[in-house]
Amino acid sequence: YIHTYIHTDRQTDIQTYMQTYMNLVYSGQLEWLPQGQQKTLFVDGVRPVHDDILLARLRPGQEINVEMHCVKGVGKDHAKFSPVATASYRLLPEIILHEPIIGEDAHLLQSCFSPGVIEIEKNANGQEVAKVVCSRKDTMSREVFRYEQFNGKVALQRVRDHFIFSIESTGALTPDDIFRESLRVLGDKCDTLLAALEEATGGSAMEQ
Repeated sequence: YIHTYIHTDRQTDIQTYMQTYMNLVYSGQLEWLPQGQQKTLFVDGVRPVHDDILLARLRPGQEINVEMHCVKGVGKDHAKFSPVATASYRLLPEIILHEPIIGEDAHLLQSCFSPGVIEIEKNANGQEVAKVVCSRKDTMSREVFRYEQFNGKVALQRVRDHFIFSIESTGALTPDDIFRESLRVLGDKCDTLLAALEEATGGSAMEQ
C-alpha cells in the first residue's frame, strides 16, 4: 500500500518529506509463509533479527512484489553465513609490584594504567599505597616505563596459560551460543581425526 500526498511547502523538514514522498519498507513488514511442516518445526516462527532494517524507499505509485527464501549455511561456504563479526584472544596481563609504592608515586602509578587496574589504599601507618586489583583490565600500554622512579619496582608480564577470548556477534546468534557451537564443531573435528587415525593404523591410534 503506497501513500501519495501533494507537496505544497518547500520548507518542509526532511521527516515530513520522507513521510510525504517516500514509503519506507522495513524488515519487520516481511511475512513468513510456512511450507509443509515448517509451522510445526518452527513453533515461534521465522522472522528477521531486527525489525527496523530499511529494505527500500518507494516513490508514489511504486510497489514491490518479492518472494524471499531463507537458507541456513556455514561460514566456510560464504562469509555471509558467519555469525561472528570479530573474534580475538589475548593473554591475561600480570602486574607485579616488587616494592611498596606510596604517596604521590602511588597516584602516578594509578594514572599509568586503565581505570580499575590500580587502586589506592591506606596501610597501617595511614600512608596511601598502590595495589593491583584487576590486571585483566590493563591494555599493556607500558606507560609505566616512562618514569624512572618505577624502574625495578614494577614488572609487566603475561600469564602464559590464561587466554581471554572476545567474541562479537553480528546478531544472528548470541556470543554464548557461538562459543558453545564452536566447541561442538571442534569436538566433531577431533572425533573425525581420531576415527581417520584409527582406520589408518588399524585401531592402534586410540591406544597411543
